[in-house]
Amino acid sequence: VQLQASGGGLVQAGDSLRLSCVASGITLSYYVMGWFRQAPGKEREFVAAVDWNSGSTGYADSVKGRFTISRDNAKNTVTLQMNSLKPEDTAAYYCAASFRRMSATTRDYQYWGQGTQVTVSS
Repeated sequence: VQLQASGGGLVQAGDSLRLSCVASGITLSYYVMGWFRQAPGKEREFVAAVDWNSGSTGYADSVKGRFTISRDNAKNTVTLQMNSLKPEDTAAYYCAASFRRMSATTRDYQYWGQGTQVTVSS
């Protein structure tokens, strides 16, 4: 299983970024795909998730209304559209896969990609 995340960068507050995660070696219809983030000195925290089969989504309160998670079946890709970025969104962002469980808890995710850094300047 490989989860390849990309799209991070350095932006200013108020800007937008689009993160992508391409999955391979996994039957995505059995999984929930999530995005987490981790800032220096802090624990990894849930950002958003999407049930690949149903399309249902979940978001952390801190990103509701600003971030949108979506999936592309044809490309095996989960995308996180991040708008109105704030300095507190600065973190390494990770995509992950959870077998049939919509969860905001890291331990429920079996597969993880490498992080992609998002830095938002004020």
